[in-house]
Amino acid sequence: MNGHHCRQFAPRPVSRREMLSRCAMGFGALAFHSLLAPQRVIGAAPSGSPRDNSLAPRQSHYAARAKNIIFLYMDGGPSQVDTFDPKPRLIAENGKPFGMKMEPTQFNNNGSTLASPWAFKQYGKSGIPVSDLFPHVAQCVDDLAVIRSMTSEFSEHTNANYFLHTGSGLQGRPSMGAWAGYGLGTENADLPGFVVLNGGLIPPGGLDNFNSGFLPATYQGSIFRPGGQAVANVEPTEARPELQRRKLALMRQLDAEVISRYGSLDSLESAISNYELAARMQLAVPDLMEISRESAATRELYGLNAPAEGTRTFGAQCLLARRLVERGVRFVELTCPNGAGDRWDQHGNLKNGHETNARFVDQPIAGLLKDLKSRGLLESTLVVWSGEFGRTPFAQGSDGRDHNPFTFSMWMAGGGIRGGTIFGASDDYGYKAVENKVTIHDLHATMLHLLGIDHTHLTFRYSGRDMRLTDVYGEVITGVLA
Repeated sequence: MNGHHCRQFAPRPVSRREMLSRCAMGFGALAFHSLLAPQRVIGAAPSGSPRDNSLAPRQSHYAARAKNIIFLYMDGGPSQVDTFDPKPRLIAENGKPFGMKMEPTQFNNNGSTLASPWAFKQYGKSGIPVSDLFPHVAQCVDDLAVIRSMTSEFSEHTNANYFLHTGSGLQGRPSMGAWAGYGLGTENADLPGFVVLNGGLIPPGGLDNFNSGFLPATYQGSIFRPGGQAVANVEPTEARPELQRRKLALMRQLDAEVISRYGSLDSLESAISNYELAARMQLAVPDLMEISRESAATRELYGLNAPAEGTRTFGAQCLLARRLVERGVRFVELTCPNGAGDRWDQHGNLKNGHETNARFVDQPIAGLLKDLKSRGLLESTLVVWSGEFGRTPFAQGSDGRDHNPFTFSMWMAGGGIRGGTIFGASDDYGYKAVENKVTIHDLHATMLHLLGIDHTHLTFRYSGRDMRLTDVYGEVITGVLA
């Protein structure tokens, strides 16, 4: 070999980080200066530019109706016939054999037709009926679009949770929050683009419900707690700031050397990005969590003075959700507080279980909607309330309801949603969707649409295929759009 090459191969492009590592160590001082002086990401990547690990804002496909999403996840599956879909026939046939063919259920301990223990009343100008479980949310009904014909493909919690969060019943796909960050980035350089507020119950399926899957790891959900140490492992660990800066400088130098040898690696690039974000979060998170500065009226609105600990916990989550979207975080998910039995999953003791869960979330959710609206944020924030499936209109045993994926109720409010709307319908028993059936893929397509994203064009090349949140399915639910 004489040292010459055949000139038929282009040299490997030099990555941004390789360039920085090869130029001069003086660039490290500039990087640390940016970490110590918080700044907002400005500008947007040009349309059609390649996606990378950056959380910088990106242009949407078309004008967005919503900038942010708050997903209120009702873990376990609230009963549609006890919340937002009243069925007089259940009252008329209470205790009698169920009048439709029963599909296989999760536990097959099927009983008789079971009427709702709660009365329904009509509220607002729209006259939408809401169960007595939600007296506070009922006051906001003219801002809600209630969908009574949601369906799922799974009747088991873990698979249904994956399906709701990722569009697939299998483990390992990116969460909808990760897709939102991948598509649009975030408007705040100092906080993650996808935040999960953990009220005490991580849903079945675990943290993979909030994972980035095959997307770059930068987009995975970051778990925040509403009290105490808000974010694990983000507080400074060194006695003096100088020691921490020196440690981070050494880490950056070692990472840069690895990249210069082996090229760009997602795991390493994402780790670098996450360390940089963590350093900025050390300054941003304490201010975010300082809810004591909120007025007494605001704290009362969210239920922070309520007698039930679960209400106070979920109230703090809802208040933090508002503060997060105020700061430009793209996607915020709330999980249920502990202390209400087995989530919304009442296979027995339906009345006590659903009443306890509703007491925990009703006032905080209404407070969130009212607060967002009063601040002019509801117009740009899409709020989604849903479980992973519904419950059977017949009893499990004598006082519970089994899982029902054939229809359930959920609602949306805010950015781009036509409030005071009922969309779809279930049969007279509330067992199966019979009008304007809606799938999880349709829900995801609609959420992305309101963010200004065409769900068919938000793709990521993986395993030889252009993958997307909605797979090859999904239609925007135009009937709920303003």
